[in-house]
Amino acid sequence: MFSFRGRRRDFLLLVALLPGCLLADDVVTAAIASNFASTAAEISAAFTENTGIPVRISVGSTGKLYAQIVNGAPFDVFLAADTERPLLLEQAGHAERGSRQSYAVGRLVLWSRDTALEGKSCREALYRGEYSKIAIANPETAPYGSAAREYLKMAGLWEYASGRAVYGENISQTLHFVATGNATLGFVARSQLVLANLPPAVCTWSVPESPQTALHQQVVLLTSARGNDAARRFVGFLVSSEARKIIGQHGYGIPN
Repeated sequence: MFSFRGRRRDFLLLVALLPGCLLADDVVTAAIASNFASTAAEISAAFTENTGIPVRISVGSTGKLYAQIVNGAPFDVFLAADTERPLLLEQAGHAERGSRQSYAVGRLVLWSRDTALEGKSCREALYRGEYSKIAIANPETAPYGSAAREYLKMAGLWEYASGRAVYGENISQTLHFVATGNATLGFVARSQLVLANLPPAVCTWSVPESPQTALHQQVVLLTSARGNDAARRFVGFLVSSEARKIIGQHGYGIPN
């Protein structure tokens, strides 16, 4: 859809193609929320450069990855786009207690490249209903979609918007709907706005932060990786100063 920046991604892709003779404990298999895909690729490449340990990434909506983990998917680490699913995994015994921690704070942005909004405000177009379609990630499985729905409900705009909504399976597909002109407006992640080859925006608007729109993202070490020292090292690296610098460069807030 859109290419990631930098040589680190290319390095990571090469690492993913290493022969299958590596032992399971010499590899980290990470389930990554879609909004964090490009950031995770860069962090994983940095981790591999520092440790020699490959990272295999599987990307999807937080809800779908959660369901896969509950049903036995062989992941070591889960980087969710919320706090709810990591907590549920911990409570159900699927995640190691004490490993859950916040790694990034996401922001919701309203974005458009529709030339009909040239010189206009995305916020005003939303409030005035000046759009034919609005893209939202599936609120049932994607935290960014849930946050968008909650904001629209608080603003009294949900009834109108829901009748014109197109739902992305995840936040990446949601951005694609707007970028390709299949939606006038779309609620996307601020981190996506730094993607390479993203078409220029006609307007953007940062959704105000509130408890309902907060996107605190957490990582958890899964119990299937309890003996995997490589996975534990990856979780530790994720909150290192090097990883935090990358996270900030991709448009995320850094947890305290």
